Formats: sequence, structure tokens, C-alpha cells
Amino acid sequence: MFSLLKQQLVKTAKVVTLATVIPVSMFAMNVHARPTVLQINSSLPDGSFAHVFLTEFKQRVEAELPGKIDVQIFMGNTLGSEEDVLQGLGFGTHHASLSASAVVQVNPRSAVFDLPYLFENRDQVQLFTTSPAYDLLAEGFSGKGMQLAALWDNGFRVITNNVRPVVVPEDLRGLKIRTPTSRQRVVMFNTLGANATPLSFGEVYSALDQGVIDGQENPAQVVESARLYEVQNYLSLSNHVYLPTFLLFSQPWLNAQTAEVRETLLRIAAETAPWTFSWGEETDARVLADLADKITINEVDFAAFQAAALPLYDDRVFVDAIGEEMINATRAALGIE
Repeated sequence: MFSLLKQQLVKTAKVVTLATVIPVSMFAMNVHARPTVLQINSSLPDGSFAHVFLTEFKQRVEAELPGKIDVQIFMGNTLGSEEDVLQGLGFGTHHASLSASAVVQVNPRSAVFDLPYLFENRDQVQLFTTSPAYDLLAEGFSGKGMQLAALWDNGFRVITNNVRPVVVPEDLRGLKIRTPTSRQRVVMFNTLGANATPLSFGEVYSALDQGVIDGQENPAQVVESARLYEVQNYLSLSNHVYLPTFLLFSQPWLNAQTAEVRETLLRIAAETAPWTFSWGEETDARVLADLADKITINEVDFAAFQAAALPLYDDRVFVDAIGEEMINATRAALGIE
């Protein structure tokens, strides 16, 4: 009787032990299989070029790291304002951000892209990314708890107006051109002879329609999407300012990842950059073709504009904001005397 009871107890213990071990083992397997989440914020809306770029990046990353990482894209500042997210990168409360002009608040060297007529085309932008000037730019982020993974496309700004085609700087003389509320942009247009008029973008269409201003400056995609061609006669391909988008990662978040994940993310970010520039080039061509029967489009004398803008590279408004070292490194990289 005692022997039989002992056998039953042993069997019961084995069953309990097995029941205990199996769920723990399965739980361990599930934890191991759970992918790392990477959340990326952008201020731009669904369907924008930024959304296209981030979707391409997501597909490339998840194809190379299947089951290891889940890239989640948040458009329209879903994770917070662009400024708050950038601050969160340094604290490690946010993972990554695809940002543009707001980065100047954390890295003044990024204001180098406010210098007029730096880049004549996207090939020169990519030349910049392989130069010591790019390294200097990236260094400006590292002390802020974030890492610059890559520069992706955004686009060149062009000039539209109702008075005349703008071919040389003299054609700007006297034109009331709307600019963002950027001191550098205002100084630039005033130096080139225009009357810079800072306005919020929401006021631009009505101000053009009512003749309060003669023109404005924005990428060609904005001229199309905001239907500015309805209240403008001329679009001049001035390419006066090129602002990229900055793919930034939180340094604390990156440091918490495995070497494989960290290195793969940074490599794919850099490899995606040329694709974004090609996409931007093709999109510009398509947009300009669509606009061709809605507004008169003309080329400009880029060399004449660059020469007229050159004194601004030594102007204290730009030098104090950007830093002399950053400006000189960029000029050296692009061969601007």
C-alpha cells in the first residue's frame, strides 16, 4: 500500500514538474522571438515624400532582419511635436525622427543649409555627404544624445511671382517675396534685391491672390499641392536653397540594441539615401511636367546668383548662426571660393 502510494506521488510530481517547465520554456521562446520595436516620427502627413522614404526604409530593414525588428512609422507628429521628439531622442524616450528645419535647434551647424546657392543639383548634395563637412555636421548631433544616420532628400526651393521671369539677380529687384520667418532667408532675399516679406504659409495663397505680395519661394511640389499656380504667373528654377531631411536615432536607444541591429540600421539608412535623391529627381521632373501648362517655367543663371550671394557666406547673420568652421568646411567640399 505504501509502495503504491509512493509511485502515485512520484507520477504526480513528474506531471507537475512537466507542467511547470513547459510554460516557462514556451515563455522564454516567445520573449526571444519578440521583435525589437523601432518607432520613427515625422511631422509630414501620410502620402508625403517622407512617408515614401520611411516605408522604403522599413521594407529594407525588415527584409534584412526578419523577425528581429518591427519598424513603426508615425506621420503627422503622432508621437509629439518635432521639437519634443528631438528632445526625446537625447533622453531615450523616443527612438528616431525624420526631421528637417527643426534640427537647427539642437545642432546649429545644420543651418549651413540656409546658405543660398550652395548646391546646384543633388549630385553636389551627395558629394557633401562624403566630405569632412558631413562629418563635422554629424559631430554636432553626437553631444546631444542622438546620431545622424543619413541625409535624405527634401528638395530645392524655387521662386514664383506675378511680375516677370527671374533669370538673374536684377530680376528680383523690388519684388515683394514671401519668406518663412527665418532671419537668414529674409537677409538673403533683401541682399539679392527683393523686398522679403515674412508670412506664415497659411496666409500665402490669399496674399498672392490679393496682390499683397508678388511672389513666394518653396519646393515645386508645394506650388503644385497648394495650387499656387492659380495665383502666380512665373516659376523660376532658382534652386536657391536645398534643405535635406535628417534621419536621426536616439543614442541611448541605439546603444541598447545588439551590434547586428545597430550596424544594419545605420548601413541601410546610408544605402537608402541615393534612392531618395533619385526619387526626388524623378518627382521634380513629373511635378514640373504637370505644371508646364499651368505656369510659365524658366531656368536661371545659377552662377550669377551664386556670385551675388557669396558675400552672405561671411555675413555675421549666417556665420554666428552656423559657425565659421562649418561654413569653411562646406565651401571646401563643394569647391566654392
